[in-house]
Amino acid sequence: MKTVNHWIGGKAVEGASGNWGPVTDPASGAVTTQVPLASVEEVDAAVSAAKEAYAMWGTSSLAQRTGILFRYRALLDAHRDDIAALITAEHGKVHSDALGEVARGLEIVELACGITTQLKGELSTQVSNRVDVSAIRQPLGVVAGITPFNFPAMVPMWMFPLAIACGNTFVLKPSEKDPSASNLLAELATEAGLPDGVLNVVHGDKVAVDALLAHPDISAISFVGSTPIARYIHTTASANHKRVQALGGAKNHMLVLPDADLDAAADAAVSAAYGSAGERCMAISAVVAVSSIADELVQKIRERAEKIKIGPGNDPTSEMGPLITKAHRDKVASYVTGAAAQGAEVVLDGTGYTVDGFEDGHWIGLSLLDKVSTDSDAYRDEIFGPVLCVLRAETYEEGVDLINASPFGNGTAIFTRDGGAARRFQMEIEAGMVGVNVPIPVPVGYHSFGGWKDSLFGDHHIYGNDGVHFYTRGKVVTTRWPDPSDAPAGVDLGFPRNH
Repeated sequence: MKTVNHWIGGKAVEGASGNWGPVTDPASGAVTTQVPLASVEEVDAAVSAAKEAYAMWGTSSLAQRTGILFRYRALLDAHRDDIAALITAEHGKVHSDALGEVARGLEIVELACGITTQLKGELSTQVSNRVDVSAIRQPLGVVAGITPFNFPAMVPMWMFPLAIACGNTFVLKPSEKDPSASNLLAELATEAGLPDGVLNVVHGDKVAVDALLAHPDISAISFVGSTPIARYIHTTASANHKRVQALGGAKNHMLVLPDADLDAAADAAVSAAYGSAGERCMAISAVVAVSSIADELVQKIRERAEKIKIGPGNDPTSEMGPLITKAHRDKVASYVTGAAAQGAEVVLDGTGYTVDGFEDGHWIGLSLLDKVSTDSDAYRDEIFGPVLCVLRAETYEEGVDLINASPFGNGTAIFTRDGGAARRFQMEIEAGMVGVNVPIPVPVGYHSFGGWKDSLFGDHHIYGNDGVHFYTRGKVVTTRWPDPSDAPAGVDLGFPRNH
């Protein structure tokens, strides 16, 4: 059986706690790997390595940092397939989805390569007689990231490239369910010339998380995961005087107006709801159909969903893979099996799906629930699986009110041909990311990603300008220099005295 190691101080370090977690192949259900679950002492070793490295890295030149990041970007590009293969093996998503994940992570590495422009300061001259004021940004020190299972390469790359480009050192605690991609990212960073200790990977469970949240040498915590854990991370880390960005869960809605292109809307709903098996915080999990179009839209979604081929992620013909664990598969299925009793019409039930030759895999088919009520479990909870709920509204205003009543505010979308309606929607909707005829409005790397309400805890969104500001702190310097002509008698600086 394969064993994953920690990555501390630029090298692989065997787990010493004696506690191990299983990593399964979701397609077969077989345990393929064991991952060490770090003790408090092992977390401390990773933080100590990062602290030691910061003494040098925090004062390194921008040219040195960006030179390493450019080499790192080239190595990541050359190893796209290797990273994607690890994601597929441990998460289960199909290879094309995994490659897409790597590509979105590379966007932030590219943003970090241009950190020289992001870290430019400001200068105001002559604010008073011979007085100038400048504003600069400096790194925080040691920072940490805690990342989820659903994007084991992309989300870490949303964090550490910007953090280290800004001059910080980093401790990454990835999900113990699919840990191998993070180790490869760290190994490639070392190959690119990143000094030992600047990027460390420590594997573990709640013990490791709590050790990071409490560690006095960590200045900031980045987190992506469920809302209850995001709230816990924010509360605990803030109480320990750390800067926190904690991105939580979602229930993303897609409002479809009567004038929308229903074929385009159905295509978008299927790809956004069922892509990556629905295991993404930006998945569309609720379609709100306005007025008389609901029946036709549901039928179009059903026709498309029934054609999706489900199978192992390493099969090039597969369009959707399994869920990450059996326990998660069973939880997702429970929302479908209980939907009818709570008033929904089960249009598609994927709970009995299996794949020949892979009967022990964590399989579930696509499920489509119509006429879902807002007080049902399937609507209230973040299911995080291939289950799409359809709700019905009589008017635009009713649809917007329904969406705004949700405690989540991550992303949302509207499908319409009317520019005025789209403009109203983007102004009136209470969510951090909005798509207009775009179902998954994940911003490009130079804009920031983050939601509102229970989808974000903390003041900063992730990556983009917010990410740079999160990983740095501002300093304002006010300077007054006497004119050279005012030099004391006997000091000749070559300036005329009558200046």
